[in-house]
Amino acid sequence: MTGRYVMVEPLEARHAAAIWPHLEDHLWDYLAEGPYDNESAFTDSIELKSQSKDPKFFALLVNGEATGMAAYLRNEPEHRVIEVGHILYTAGLQRSTAATEAMYLMARHAFEEMGYRRYEWKCNALNIPSRKAARRLGFTFEGVFRQHMIVKGRNRDTAWFSMLDTEWPSRKIEFERWLHPSNFTEDSVQLTSLTHSPGS
Repeated sequence: MTGRYVMVEPLEARHAAAIWPHLEDHLWDYLAEGPYDNESAFTDSIELKSQSKDPKFFALLVNGEATGMAAYLRNEPEHRVIEVGHILYTAGLQRSTAATEAMYLMARHAFEEMGYRRYEWKCNALNIPSRKAARRLGFTFEGVFRQHMIVKGRNRDTAWFSMLDTEWPSRKIEFERWLHPSNFTEDSVQLTSLTHSPGS
């Protein structure tokens, strides 16, 4: 999946070397794994992820260098439902045009290439940045599953969000409007925000 600002390609062990120097412990706060003690342990984890089918992991490349990763998971082709998750953005990718475009490319692929009808986003209910990101990207909040999981020895209430195939056409238009070069100054500052329909 190739955009103007980012490339989304299957994760491989070789991507670990580019990501490792930019990892910070807080990035793992709401993930089921990490932090890792050293680069070797992190590379081993990436190697295992590269072999996984569900979740299916992808590296997010900016200017040819891996700056983060994301995955499709809980793939249910019989129901045409899939989730995006395991999202890890290094500092250089956070709050960037490339990060937004990566999510656009993965959503577009799920709806238009895979033919899915429901695209899900789930996160720890305490993870406010992730909840804000889901709404900004056009997902609809559906509720909180209380005591849904135990992660790293702690309770996790899970916030559920979704986007439907019937909503995708309008979401796509807004993504493409926002991502167009005309929406940014020469210093890459956005002129207008990414917005979706009321209640999304």
